[in-house]
Amino acid sequence: MSVSIVQYYGAQTSKCGYCAGTNCSKSHGMHAYRLACEDYQDLIDRGWRRCGNYCYKPQNDKTCCPCYTIKCDALEFKLTKSNKRILRRMNKFLRDGKREPNEEHQTPGQPKNGDGDDVAVLSNVNESQPQIPDKKPSIINVEHVESLVQARVEQINSENDIQVAGDPSASLLASNKIKGLAPNLNPPRKKAKQMRLERRQAKLGVPHEPPQLQQQPKMQEKSLKDFLSAPRETDKHKLKIALVAASDTQRTCTDAVFALYRKYQLVIHNDNPARLTLDSMRRFWVKSPLKHKKIEGSPDVGFGSFHQQYWLDGKLIAVGVIDILPGSVSSVYFFYDPDYSFLSLGTYGSLREIDLVQTIAERVPALKYYYMGFYIHSCPKMRYKGKLSASYLLCPETYVWLPLTDDMRKKLDEKKYHRLNPDASAKDVNEFLNQHLNDVMLLDTPQTCVSYRNFIQLTGIDGNRDAIIEYSKLVGRVCAQRMLYVNMS
Repeated sequence: MSVSIVQYYGAQTSKCGYCAGTNCSKSHGMHAYRLACEDYQDLIDRGWRRCGNYCYKPQNDKTCCPCYTIKCDALEFKLTKSNKRILRRMNKFLRDGKREPNEEHQTPGQPKNGDGDDVAVLSNVNESQPQIPDKKPSIINVEHVESLVQARVEQINSENDIQVAGDPSASLLASNKIKGLAPNLNPPRKKAKQMRLERRQAKLGVPHEPPQLQQQPKMQEKSLKDFLSAPRETDKHKLKIALVAASDTQRTCTDAVFALYRKYQLVIHNDNPARLTLDSMRRFWVKSPLKHKKIEGSPDVGFGSFHQQYWLDGKLIAVGVIDILPGSVSSVYFFYDPDYSFLSLGTYGSLREIDLVQTIAERVPALKYYYMGFYIHSCPKMRYKGKLSASYLLCPETYVWLPLTDDMRKKLDEKKYHRLNPDASAKDVNEFLNQHLNDVMLLDTPQTCVSYRNFIQLTGIDGNRDAIIEYSKLVGRVCAQRMLYVNMS
């Protein structure tokens, strides 16, 4: 069993990486020792995001540059003309080894000045790296804590077997308590046939008709997979993409990976060379609280954190850091060799990651979304994410997904923070209320795992009550009662 273990840091204030303002970026943060993939999926569906083991949630109603979680339905995704140009350009380069005439003298790191559409899409700037607090998390033995939780679950099971025998109504309560401790590794999923039917109905906007009554298109538009054709023996260049578990440090922390990361940060982001160490790269983009695992119903590669490595003729030219979760592939970071900017590797990498989602969805239908991190409308250079079709923004108050439309963009033009959900009566269905506090699980000492109710009974003190409530409201009731809150100073 994998249990999520976190230590909440509270509200954070830092310099903004988007508007460069001082002490105007507002967020909440926590350190994750371990995150069950199901819990992290729930967290990003509430506006959280990770950088290494640090998880943060922008205070959109207070921060200078509101950050809206954005995702793309990979099964409904349609290529734009610009996407197709990028794919054809890559295919031509691999096939013939030739560059476009106006690309021969292109400055590394600069987008191609073509028809105007490319410039906006190809910028593909990564999100600003969050400023991680100086606080040091409490030192705990994660494996030992997991064994404590397992023992706690077995104890509750034993107690409930006795209670249920005398009181049938206790069975439901027992089930709920156990769910509060153990992540649901196999959440209910729709059948593939049902999902295909719903997608077809949503696309047509009318009830599903029998196949014989549907008009078939005369010409089938080429799909993303059609453009990503298999390599041929006659190709001048060979591109190989390898998916590597982030925990495989012998492949993710090599000299080639670090040299590429350092070059990218210096040329593209003009970063401080002193900050670009192997330890910093490992801390931000290799370490992960997600435990790599394979279970029934997971993709062949399993769930967890991965690096997609792009090898051109045996040379590493790009790395995509991604998390594969029960309902999505989440893009964490992407860095590439600036010498190959003419191939628009940032956008090409995004298209490859969408293709990965589409491939996985063939086996795991519930995993059909591509998460791009944050959409920052108030920062023009970060609006490129909204150019992908079938994109949705997360309402920061009700946590429902809404299509990213021109009307929504106009509202964000007028006011940088919006609730987004037009239904004024809608509420957060996963809202944490004070009455749920007693079921929050705490790690009070390295050897003690108790519910908040038992903690109060044993100690007679409130145990950081306000901080626990604030954290619980941010992560939602389900995660608050399922994850383990480290309550140690």
